[in-house]
Amino acid sequence: MTSPSSRLDALPLTRAHARVLAGSGAGWALDAMDVGLISFIIAALSVEWDLTRAETGWITSIGFLGMAIGASVGGLLADRLGRRQVFALTLLVYGIATGASALAGGVAALIVLRFLVGLGLGAELPVASTYVSELAPARIRGRMVVILEAFWALGWTAAAVIGYLVVPLDEGWRWAFALGAVPAVYALVVRWGLPESPRFLEARGRNAESERIVRHFEASPAVRGSAPRPPAAVDASAPVARRVGIADLWAAPLRPRTAALWAVWFCVNFSYYGAFIWIPSILFEQGFDLVKSFGFTLVITLAQLPGYAVAAWLIEVWGRRVTLATFLLGSAAAALCFGLSTAEWQIIAAGMALSFFNLGAWGALYAVGPEIYPTAIRGTGTGAAAGVGRIASILAPLFVPWALEWGSVGLLFAVFAAFFVLAALAVIPLIDRTGQALETEPEAVAA
Repeated sequence: MTSPSSRLDALPLTRAHARVLAGSGAGWALDAMDVGLISFIIAALSVEWDLTRAETGWITSIGFLGMAIGASVGGLLADRLGRRQVFALTLLVYGIATGASALAGGVAALIVLRFLVGLGLGAELPVASTYVSELAPARIRGRMVVILEAFWALGWTAAAVIGYLVVPLDEGWRWAFALGAVPAVYALVVRWGLPESPRFLEARGRNAESERIVRHFEASPAVRGSAPRPPAAVDASAPVARRVGIADLWAAPLRPRTAALWAVWFCVNFSYYGAFIWIPSILFEQGFDLVKSFGFTLVITLAQLPGYAVAAWLIEVWGRRVTLATFLLGSAAAALCFGLSTAEWQIIAAGMALSFFNLGAWGALYAVGPEIYPTAIRGTGTGAAAGVGRIASILAPLFVPWALEWGSVGLLFAVFAAFFVLAALAVIPLIDRTGQALETEPEAVAA
């Protein structure tokens, strides 16, 4: 007898999958646009409001504090209320808070609003990756999650375009924040336009709803070139999961996986947000005018898409761990090169390499997380890892001003390179579920 989950794994890529990927990806892109905009807005506000490095660091870091809390709470809520419900709620929260940021009259108000933005942003990312992972057929699950993550590049590129064209205008940062309110409207599309995860419904004992959604995917036409495979025969009467919490992530056999995943998330967040949030400001302080530094950042950002494309291909060929470790080591080398760059062409080339490898690593990381946990605790596990990572993203923007004050750009990016290497080493204990059904391993959390 086959369960709804095994039937999902056996499906070809259908138009229904494509709609889920596009719908979730749009939310992901809007998230990236908001995070990316702050790097350009901070550079402009530091001039308009005469901000100190400490003030700019706090405006940036407070958002990541909200993201740390949001990621952990969002994952827990997703395991109790559903993936789609929490996904829509997070879009609503950060969209409204971003739009309100356009009306901020000072640092204190902006800090409060950025914290609220962070709550929504932090919860959205792990919930969206869990959602897509649970709906994707097993043999292309990793690729679909990397493609989802590739929407980040589209959002960050949109932020770079807005930063280049809008932010330099008189009070252009307010218009940039106003554009960031779009997710509040898009939340309605998510809430009523996308289905709930059948795996979540099955785990909660809502079998009739799960069956209805699986049949919808089975009836959807296959995308050209995609073929199904026979579903695996598994016990279709799985027990309804009990409520779970953070403590369950540290029960055997999850303990080593959780420790490794948290370490990777922490190191990658520290280097990524430390570098990319500050690159426009660092270039400005090195003597490039605001518009030129934004232009450099736009060009550097364009390299993110090829990074995702290569990672999406390799992740089903090389597997999760090898792909993730390779892109992390490439990020370390690129960070060292960027720190030593002085000429314009060197800055652009090293920055593009850093974008290519770092964002490819992000795609692989988001594919790994949902696969190492059973359904009952998948949202909690991915959310907790993201929450730990956000702690690093809080510290990194505060570390950068201090490092630049007492050191140099070269030393700063050497530190980022070291964190990328540590992340690559932390990949070793992670399990690799390439091509496997999410239910092939016995559930570690049962009723």
